[in-house]
Amino acid sequence: MRIVLLTFEAVIILLGIGVLGFWIIGHRRAPGDAISFLTSLAIDLALPSLILINLIQGFSISLSPDWWKLPLWWLAFTATALLLSFSASPLARKDIRSEFVISLFFQNGLFFPLVIINGIFGLGNPYLVSLFVFMAFHPSLVFGTYMLFFRNKGESQALNWRRIVNPVFVSTLIGVAISLVSANRYVPHFLLAILTMVAAMATPLFLLILGGNIYNDLMFQQEERRRFYWGEVMAFVMVKNLLFPLVFLGLLIWLKPDSMIAFIILLQSAVPPITAIPIFAERCGGNRALVSQYIVGSFIFSVFSIPAMIYLFNRFFSIPSLLN
Repeated sequence: MRIVLLTFEAVIILLGIGVLGFWIIGHRRAPGDAISFLTSLAIDLALPSLILINLIQGFSISLSPDWWKLPLWWLAFTATALLLSFSASPLARKDIRSEFVISLFFQNGLFFPLVIINGIFGLGNPYLVSLFVFMAFHPSLVFGTYMLFFRNKGESQALNWRRIVNPVFVSTLIGVAISLVSANRYVPHFLLAILTMVAAMATPLFLLILGGNIYNDLMFQQEERRRFYWGEVMAFVMVKNLLFPLVFLGLLIWLKPDSMIAFIILLQSAVPPITAIPIFAERCGGNRALVSQYIVGSFIFSVFSIPAMIYLFNRFFSIPSLLN
């Protein structure tokens, strides 16, 4: 039961910081255009630093001899998630099907699991390094393929190779390479300290950005343009927060992978959509307000659904005893 309470607390922390971002933008404590700067700071600096410092300090071949299997598991997870997303697409109206599918497919696979894993197991746990290796190719997939979901809406977006070979991917490769050649001990202490301090900004920044984007999308519109998609959001939440993790839990029980891999996959299937989807929708002529509401609905419901899924997972898998 303790693991459920810890998970609930971790998700509440995420929600609380998001609400703070909503309040900051809503009360004009920061200008609305500051969000673009904060987004760049988070994606291009804070997140790569977070990944790099954890891989340098926590990744070891002797402790993780099967590390190379993690990207393969990610590939299998992604292929299954894509199949489920398109299989569920008839549940959405044809005019919003692109928004429905992309929001199902692209999960918030770093920050939600990061906070939950740290909340359950504490800092410096082996799950964190496995999470970063597992997700190494995910940002490149997101930035390289999001425009394919909106081929029939607005102007087509060209591939941006700078986003495919992005700082997150590069920092993961560097961190793994440093560990593979056992160069960790040669990294200067001052550099580790800089990376640690910059990395500490990552999660709060992204959640503040999420709250600010929600305010801009839902509240900072002309009254006649404001619309709330209650029915569509309810259908989305049922699929994203309940059906997806239950399907993956069933597959994990059948396949019986290592408990660490199984735990990461279960988290990936249960978390809300990635927070960048409203930006993608706007760039490609989609319905930004709708996908923002998908994220909000899934985010709020995850306070209950993620702990419930962790409870079910714990009934079938033995999570290593890292809870002191």
